Amino acid sequence: MSPEATPTSDVSASSIASLIDHTLLAPSATEAQVLKVCAEAAEYSFKSVCVNPVWIKTVSRALRGTGVLACSVVGFPLGATPTDVKVFEARGAVLDGADEVDMVINIASALASNKGALVEDIQAVAAAVHASGSILKVIIETALLSDEQKVLACEAAVEAKADFVKTSTGFNGGGATVQDVALMRKTVGPGMGVKASGGVRSLADAQAMIAAGATRIGASSGIAIVTGEQGSSSY
Repeated sequence: MSPEATPTSDVSASSIASLIDHTLLAPSATEAQVLKVCAEAAEYSFKSVCVNPVWIKTVSRALRGTGVLACSVVGFPLGATPTDVKVFEARGAVLDGADEVDMVINIASALASNKGALVEDIQAVAAAVHASGSILKVIIETALLSDEQKVLACEAAVEAKADFVKTSTGFNGGGATVQDVALMRKTVGPGMGVKASGGVRSLADAQAMIAAGATRIGASSGIAIVTGEQGSSSY
């Protein structure tokens, strides 16, 4: 199991804060909103702030000295861009200060059970991200896949030496479920991170995901999670 978390439903709100990627991926996000999210992340000691690539330089500067990481997305939210474009995007993100990169797989390859194509896509991005010492998370978009395809995508991420698998973008018909997190954890084993993202809006939601095997939570409702409130329906 990743050292970031121990799977238990009893983990406290304060402990969960250090596992949360405080997320703002709306295309309408403004600079003022991005900076507000950064200030919140610093205040609550979240793990990272996750934003679209256009904001990563702003976020990296705003978070300097706070201990909160800067996270960018690649091939988001569809995953349907060529591998060399994802690599270019990933290199740009880490140059702009991204400590972590969340990439979307080529979903068509997963639907076709083309494991080799998945491995090639992920491996190329992983090389670009790891060259700068950053972390790669692989979004498999669970809502669009069968259980067999989810397993295949997770196996490809392991073979490609990614650091995490992640459930969802939140933009394609569904978010994280306990069942999917448990399946992903079973597939990747104890040494890889699992990120539950999409629809995690309360402390109980987060605790359930961690009990199922998640070691990171992606949410726009991070404050609600750690304060015991109910978050909004946005991702």
